[in-house]
Amino acid sequence: MDRSRSQPSRRRILKGAALAAVPYALLPATRAGARPLSTDYPPAEWRPASSSNCTTSSRPTSYSLDRVIIHVTQETYANTLAIFQNPQKKVSAHYVVRSADGHVAQCVREADVAWHAGNWDYNTHSIGIEHEGWVDKPAYFTDALYERSAKLTAAICDKYGIPKDRAHIIGHAEVPGTDHTDPGPNWDWVRYIKLVNFA
Repeated sequence: MDRSRSQPSRRRILKGAALAAVPYALLPATRAGARPLSTDYPPAEWRPASSSNCTTSSRPTSYSLDRVIIHVTQETYANTLAIFQNPQKKVSAHYVVRSADGHVAQCVREADVAWHAGNWDYNTHSIGIEHEGWVDKPAYFTDALYERSAKLTAAICDKYGIPKDRAHIIGHAEVPGTDHTDPGPNWDWVRYIKLVNFA
């Protein structure tokens, strides 16, 4: 048997490798440090909370979803994400909306229970959305924050059949047993509900 014929030549191997690499060269380059997108709300960036700060579930099978709870962070956007990622804090929300540009981060999967309302029944049946800012500093409630948050809330309501009204889109202060006041008197509920309904 002639061994030179049974083994591919070096030139043939290199040619094959070059052809195999062509499709990858045509793909767009990914940005360094790019983060994967959220699986529940595609415009959101995935910034997971510590698994110690939420409960794994299979909602809406395990618990029906019937409300969205609006929060204000009383912290910066970056600090809020760091708090949710700290396993000792025992707190999280499904989403955080940044003040300056309305950028949305998802921290907990919608199927899972975020620890945001301070009331287990409300946690299990709701999606929690934090908004960067302070209740006594209305300048944090920018047009971008309202508009992007309203689109997110509308998408959640559409997905789970939640009515787009004040009985089902509530503030943290309205949760039974809470000592929180957010989103506070400076949150424009009339504007927000209109934006949700027109999103």
